[in-house]
Amino acid sequence: MNILGISCHYHDAAACLYKDGVPVVAVQEERCTRRKNTSAFPIQAINDCVQYGGITFADIDRVSFYEKPFLKFSRVILDHVKAWPLSLPGFLTTMPHWLEDRLILPLTLEKEIGFKGDVSFVKHHLSHAASSFLVSPFDEAAILTGDAVGEYATMTYGCGQGSDIKILREIQYPHSLGLVYTAVTTYLGFAAHEGEGTTMALASCGKPRYLDKFREMIKVKSDGSYVIDQRFFGFNKGDRMYTPRFLKAFGRARKPGTTIEERHCDIAASLQKVTEETLLTVVRHVHAETGLDRLCLGGGLFLNCVANSKILEQGPFKEIFIQPAAGDSGGALGAAAYVHHCVLKNPRTYVMRDAYLGTSYPDARIRNILLNHNMVFKEYDAEALSKFVAQKISESKIIGWFQGRMEFGPRALGNRSILGNPCNPHMKELLNDKVKHREPFRPYAPVVLEERAGEFFELSGTSPFMLLAPKVRKDKKAVIPGVVHVDGTARVQTVSRETNQKLWQLIKDFEGITGVPVIINTSFNLRGEPVVCTPEDAIACFKKSGMDYLVLGNFILNKVENFRP
Repeated sequence: MNILGISCHYHDAAACLYKDGVPVVAVQEERCTRRKNTSAFPIQAINDCVQYGGITFADIDRVSFYEKPFLKFSRVILDHVKAWPLSLPGFLTTMPHWLEDRLILPLTLEKEIGFKGDVSFVKHHLSHAASSFLVSPFDEAAILTGDAVGEYATMTYGCGQGSDIKILREIQYPHSLGLVYTAVTTYLGFAAHEGEGTTMALASCGKPRYLDKFREMIKVKSDGSYVIDQRFFGFNKGDRMYTPRFLKAFGRARKPGTTIEERHCDIAASLQKVTEETLLTVVRHVHAETGLDRLCLGGGLFLNCVANSKILEQGPFKEIFIQPAAGDSGGALGAAAYVHHCVLKNPRTYVMRDAYLGTSYPDARIRNILLNHNMVFKEYDAEALSKFVAQKISESKIIGWFQGRMEFGPRALGNRSILGNPCNPHMKELLNDKVKHREPFRPYAPVVLEERAGEFFELSGTSPFMLLAPKVRKDKKAVIPGVVHVDGTARVQTVSRETNQKLWQLIKDFEGITGVPVIINTSFNLRGEPVVCTPEDAIACFKKSGMDYLVLGNFILNKVENFRP
């Protein structure tokens, strides 16, 4: 049974091929088109899924979409009517898209790939729930989803058992914790659907001085529900998501690119704090209602690694699982998994232990690409390559690292990564100056050998998807200053030999030189661009950046030989 899962038309479009109960390929459209967060119908991602999955379009048995378009359309129409006439600009902008493509998916599928078979439409938050629980290691667990908004739901909770999922309760639009976070992100001068992580990082630089004001805006009830005071937010009223009342409370909004003031840091800190408080109240209620000790989290809200850590550390659940593509791209996987297991009643056989579901490139193809680009390179065997790169990282050289299958989800987890030396206290500045060019307050993440993680971080269990931000142990802060955030935390990725042998060995070789089983891992891209997908993307990024070395498979290039002044 070949089920094609699709998510698109809002942001983070993606496709997933679910083959006989296993997600064999999953790709985000942005990686193919180089348009970050694209919402377009993911035709190139679908092509990659079909080709890499070894099937043809004719072999697709069923297509599953990650939401119910007509149900969502009804909410959009009602929302525009309620906000009229302030909603007129939004209405004129969005209606053509609804009429041109969002309501005619079966016709689009027939036109683009010749598919005329069954199309299933799965509720948005049910797709999020399925994307987490159905690939989790748990046979039974509570499920909590949260994001901006699906059709009507903004947060749901329920439980899963075996191949079944039951949603017990939902909070509906406009009461959306995710939309509040995005609204404040835009107020702070960062982009919606992209800058929320920047807001989270900025929060650590401030103090929650405005917490009382945010508590007035977000009224949390003892039953885990909450109400957003709409006097402060206008999610569909003009060209901004906050109202004059919000501006009166917090002052003038920051323009992108201007100086970040202390009050901006404090607003971000207050937003983060109230988000954590609200989620902990919800989580405690879900635990009390379900009586279960394991929790699966899904939806873009749970890309907030700081909040996730608070849920794990302070919440009542013994274990949590968060799918690496927790946002809308993961809906493609969830929609396919829901149909295969919950609709067709097939048992679960797969557990997601890594995120390497994308495409890969054999060394023979990489060699041809390098020759076609007239690049100077050297080929190494695996052992020599690992030792050479580990030595260069120890010398604080910046390494572009392109290996194996591309990751699914927003995090680079060691196959499309830029690597650096965490022992160098100036490494963040080097990376910012030479490659990433991002805000100086944003930290860089460590990847650590799974078996050594507890020595460096206050982490119980593992964090393979970089979705937890535990404290760095006090006696290790001076050892790995390049990854310690201002609040003493780090967004940790743990790696095992079983899930990524090449990365694990590289860290092991770095440890042999420095005594430290940790390296810096950040995404292989320049600011404003998607993570690289192909060797050509990696070469282009290498040319435009100040990286010292580029490693493509078993080939190593350096900047001096390839770009002499």
